[in-house]
Amino acid sequence: MEYTIDIFFAQTWYDRRLRFNSTLNVLTLNSNMVGKIWIPDTIFRNSKRADSHWITTPNQLLRIWNDGKILYTLRLTIEAECQLYLHNFPMDEQSCPLVFSSYGYPKEEITYRWRKYSIEVADQRSWRLYQFDFVGLRNTSDLLKTTAGDYTVMTVYFDLSRRMGYFAIQTYIPCILTVVLSWVSFWIKRDSTPARTTLGITTVLTMTTLSTISRKALPKVSYITAMDLFVSVCFIFVFAALMEYATLNYLVGTKRPNPIKRGVCGRHRPMLHHHHHQ
Repeated sequence: MEYTIDIFFAQTWYDRRLRFNSTLNVLTLNSNMVGKIWIPDTIFRNSKRADSHWITTPNQLLRIWNDGKILYTLRLTIEAECQLYLHNFPMDEQSCPLVFSSYGYPKEEITYRWRKYSIEVADQRSWRLYQFDFVGLRNTSDLLKTTAGDYTVMTVYFDLSRRMGYFAIQTYIPCILTVVLSWVSFWIKRDSTPARTTLGITTVLTMTTLSTISRKALPKVSYITAMDLFVSVCFIFVFAALMEYATLNYLVGTKRPNPIKRGVCGRHRPMLHHHHHQ
């Protein structure tokens, strides 16, 4: 339940102390100057791990305009947690957030605002999303009330929709074929017990294996997903096919006529036949 994202994080603010009079409109500085001026203490609230890039020099950009406006950007790779709701898995849609705010300054001292067109997404051909389609993104601003004060919290939501292809090949088609295979035993003669029993037990075991495989890729959630429901129904079908033969075998066995009577009938017939000849 986590995702990795590579971002260019840009912040702009005004610092009146850094105004200057010059023919230069904007001053571009290297990353050594970042430690010399005040910068916001932004943190990513739902990140598990975050790395900034240092090769070949720190991936940071600092520009100061003559009116005291500062632009500070840096490149980050963030592993963030994303709570997945898998009730409709694998036909589900997810929304993964990236949440950030100031660590120490409450809203009276720092207020975050989104700039217009504040989030731009890279070309989707460079996205490594094999299981999902990217639907779009939303950004929100909230207020977080804590004992240390009220903080402005900014959130970006990445909306994703899962693709069915992998699961159709991995689970759905094999399950359907296994169920159909279990019905083959209805066409096998009633007397050939080994053939029908073997087919029934083999399909039951195959369904057990398939249900284990279908769960392996998932986080260990305790509720039933849509795929679990499908696999369970398939399992019931296969199990019922085996039970049908067991029931049939039992009922037919109890209704069979007594073999002694059959022998008596067999003895009488030739005698009648012989009498007829006389």
